[in-house]
Amino acid sequence: MENLIIGAGPSGLSVAGRLRKAGIPFEILEKTDSVGSAWRNHYDRLHLHTDKKYSALPHLPFPKDYPTFIPKNQYIAYIDQYADYFNIKPIFNQEVTAVRKSGDLWVVKTKDKVYEAKNVLIATGYNRVPKYPTLKGQGNFKGEIIHSEKYKNGKPYKNKNVLVVGYGNSGAEIALDLYESGAKAFVSIRNPVNIVKREFKGRSTQSLAIFFIRFGNTVYDFIARLFKKLVLKAVEGTGIPISPLAPSEQLRTLGKVAVIDVGTLAQIKAGNITVMPDIEILTDHEVIFKNGKKLPVDAIVMATGYHARLEEIVTDIAPILNERGYPKAMWFNEESYSGLYFVGFNLPLTGILRDINLSSEKIVSHILKGK
Repeated sequence: MENLIIGAGPSGLSVAGRLRKAGIPFEILEKTDSVGSAWRNHYDRLHLHTDKKYSALPHLPFPKDYPTFIPKNQYIAYIDQYADYFNIKPIFNQEVTAVRKSGDLWVVKTKDKVYEAKNVLIATGYNRVPKYPTLKGQGNFKGEIIHSEKYKNGKPYKNKNVLVVGYGNSGAEIALDLYESGAKAFVSIRNPVNIVKREFKGRSTQSLAIFFIRFGNTVYDFIARLFKKLVLKAVEGTGIPISPLAPSEQLRTLGKVAVIDVGTLAQIKAGNITVMPDIEILTDHEVIFKNGKKLPVDAIVMATGYHARLEEIVTDIAPILNERGYPKAMWFNEESYSGLYFVGFNLPLTGILRDINLSSEKIVSHILKGK
């Protein structure tokens, strides 16, 4: 076959939609039984943190009645509509186990089938495998420990002490959800973070980022530091460690996205969510922190992020991955990687879904040039 897409999330669907629009044949493999499976499994209260104006997939705008920040269920409905609109019919339950180059073709293996294609477009995402660090003393702990990928809502935790480990976007929002569900929420923050508001004076923070990035990193960093001063005042007395870097610098140098605040900070300020430092050790029913404080805990939610783990799938891929395990580019000119494409692995200042849209256009254009 000409083109084989791996993954039927927003990234894979974006490429598929563009290929369909251009009349280019393709097949798409999906390890689960539905498109957008990661979105279906996210926690219930999730909304897009990016403006709908910049978050649609190629060639199909969101319905006009969708809000600026789209809730999970509406986004899933849109993904389903997108697959129907472009007649995208993935081959489901095909988890890819190996991808390797053989002559001029790429050989893709699943548990029960083998595919060959001129071009392979990997759209498995940077959140394919949960990061699940083992806490010291974890074997002694009698309470529940889950990764954030398994968290749905706070209802089971009402009137319980729950510690969220990690203060990225998921961790911050899960802590808020726990509090609003009647749990006593705590959040352990080990590393310094940056926090930005989702909106500023009626405009999405994303739209401001898109405007200022055109002036280059120096100007963008300067503007980001000005906005950061507002946040520094807001976090005083909360115990949240703030990065010395501007949000834009932090993303470029460390690959760490700023936390887009959707109300968690206000509840921390109000004393309804408690910030704790890094964990030293677990006992059977307590968490002991680096500062010596002890906390009885019923459950722990590990909001510790994900790995792409492309090296587990693609043979000899290490030379084209960066230090965080993501592809250094969308495609490569070396013969050994010719025909291999990556979409959905960038972490841009201006929004992941917007970047997926733009990247898919570049990839399909490159494929057309090679025909």
